[in-house]
Amino acid sequence: MRRKGKGRQRTEEGFHAKHELGQNFILDEQLTEELVTCAGVNPGDGVIEIGPGMGTMTKQLAAITEHVTAIEVDESLRPFLTVALEHTKAKVIYADVLSLDLKEIAQAMPEGIPIRVVANIPYYITGEILEKVMRELPDAVSMSFMIQKEVAEKMMAEPGKEGYGPLAIKCQMRYMVTKALDVPAERFTPRPHVDSAFIRMDKRPELLYPVRDLHFFENMVSRVFLLRRKTLVNNLISQYALGREACIALLQEAGISEQARAEALSLQQMAELCNHLWERVNGK
Repeated sequence: MRRKGKGRQRTEEGFHAKHELGQNFILDEQLTEELVTCAGVNPGDGVIEIGPGMGTMTKQLAAITEHVTAIEVDESLRPFLTVALEHTKAKVIYADVLSLDLKEIAQAMPEGIPIRVVANIPYYITGEILEKVMRELPDAVSMSFMIQKEVAEKMMAEPGKEGYGPLAIKCQMRYMVTKALDVPAERFTPRPHVDSAFIRMDKRPELLYPVRDLHFFENMVSRVFLLRRKTLVNNLISQYALGREACIALLQEAGISEQARAEALSLQQMAELCNHLWERVNGK
């Protein structure tokens, strides 16, 4: 996680990075070119960039497609972005991305164009932004994030492996998640305390496994991981108005051992559990 704290570090003439905003910029044009290639942006795409910083990558995105909207929380970066994007059609919204309606930004672009998200975001709000983008832009064809390497590994974790949990399940059910590029700390200005990874998430044509209700599924996934050391039975008992026998029967219906813990379940088993639980809860 990029550490929050007081103080600033000089990055460009006249500008100091704000640690309280988690600012770590990518000024290396060769690296940003690699990132743009990894993001798979095509002419005619609509791109929402979160965290343009000095505009190094924004300018390159705008050279590919004229439909680029960048969201920058730091108003003091306006002079740098104005110069960087002077001869492009890119737009910049100066606001906290968490306060915006991303769906409205996408709808302002030409109707029917593919929407892609590209982001270099502060690590301390990675989870919030991921959840927001998945919730508000469910039809985006791809999302590419520069995130802490450890978080990237959690997103791609498999059942039974370290880091496997709600984040991996929610992402992998909806997207094909791949690590496009490892990015060591020294490639950033100022240098963060951890290494990073550039992750690309391509929207699946449909969910990896069918569920009766996606919101119910994602809520259930969060709940069954609340008490990691306890079995699924005990987690279900604590989270739903079901007795022990009913929970054991529910797992049996889904073909899951009553001794199983959440981290051992595959995505298919999670989907099966969700569907049976949904029927129990809704009386179907």
